Amino acid sequence: METFILFLGQQWMLVGALLVCVMMLVFHDSKRAGASLSPQAAVKLINQEDALVVDLREAKDFKAGHIVNAINIPYNSFDKRKAELAKYKDKPLILVCRLGQHSGAIGKKLAADGFSGVRRMKGGMMEWQAQQLPLVKD
Repeated sequence: METFILFLGQQWMLVGALLVCVMMLVFHDSKRAGASLSPQAAVKLINQEDALVVDLREAKDFKAGHIVNAINIPYNSFDKRKAELAKYKDKPLILVCRLGQHSGAIGKKLAADGFSGVRRMKGGMMEWQAQQLPLVKD
């Protein structure tokens, strides 16, 4: 512990830069709309509250395997097709993409449109598949 304190005193610029980076990461993550949830929490939300899963991947990836009863609205065409979600405004929505990167931006757009129950699945479909959860193939 004593050497750690000595290191902090000698390398205060590096420690300060590390703290700034961590704060920027936390700030960036907080800007994303919608709480993030694990695949297990998503399954629970789907089963208990009849949440709607919105898959943001391309149609070919969606057809290769998706979550049961998910609807596919690709990220690139979301602005044109977001009107399809208007009837689900009061229903919990779970946004899923390949790695969990695009769902934050879409969640922000949906929150601006008045959707209150928007959530993002951490790790996206890659995490879902890594945990060997079931997929439906078209």
